[in-house]
Amino acid sequence: MKKDNKIQLFEKQSVRTHWNEEKELWYFSIIDVVAILTESPRPRKYWNALKTKLIDEGSQLSQILGQLKMQSADGKYYKTDVADTEQLLRLIQSIPSPKAKPFKLWLAKVGYQRIEETEDPEIAFDRAMETYFKKGYSKEWINQRLKSIEVRKELTDEWDERGVKKGIEYAILTNEITEAWSGLDIKEYKRLKGLKKENLRDNMSNLEIVLNMLAVATTTEISKEKMPNTFEQNKIIANQGGTIAGNTRKEIEEKTGKKVVSKLSSKKMLNK
Repeated sequence: MKKDNKIQLFEKQSVRTHWNEEKELWYFSIIDVVAILTESPRPRKYWNALKTKLIDEGSQLSQILGQLKMQSADGKYYKTDVADTEQLLRLIQSIPSPKAKPFKLWLAKVGYQRIEETEDPEIAFDRAMETYFKKGYSKEWINQRLKSIEVRKELTDEWDERGVKKGIEYAILTNEITEAWSGLDIKEYKRLKGLKKENLRDNMSNLEIVLNMLAVATTTEISKEKMPNTFEQNKIIANQGGTIAGNTRKEIEEKTGKKVVSKLSSKKMLNK
């Protein structure tokens, strides 16, 4: 997921969000909010009808709502209707729901937490740890996962320095690293684990996370040394970093007689 995009949880239900650094505003996927408030099996149909109603009533709200590309269930990014906090509060008034009040309180909390995290980034890690813990992950796994986020950030900072473009180029290089160390591209890896929109790294075992970190960290170090200036050069380095971790994976499999890349997803791991 793009670093400015984030999945927020309201009563264990996902809301796709986007943080606009320049405007210092959160934007929320309206479809996700409508699904939560209405509990409708067809939230898109409900939202389209509500949009038509707002237009017919001459509401200015429908004219100022925007669209952003957000990740869908198939893993691809599509233009999605979004609203900032103020717009969303106005929109909620048009949706009769017993969840309206707690959702408004949740919106206020999300905004306040962002201010706290900006002033002290460590708070963001603490909250991530708490979220994973509530989902049932072990403390050991959580520590590995949070470290992997830090290592990934170092790589994306390096890619930014080398002129790699966010989005498609990030995705291509990430896929290159993943395939080189695991033997599977990201689509194949997610298919093995039975995943759709879920985050792949959230569904890795401790050993898978460690090897993925090794691949990412090695790619970062090679890039810093070689200082690539074209996308193709970055791609070669991504393969090199992934291959080093891939060789380690093969050695582990040879010694243990077990496959490192597992079918286990978080649901299966947490229910063991």
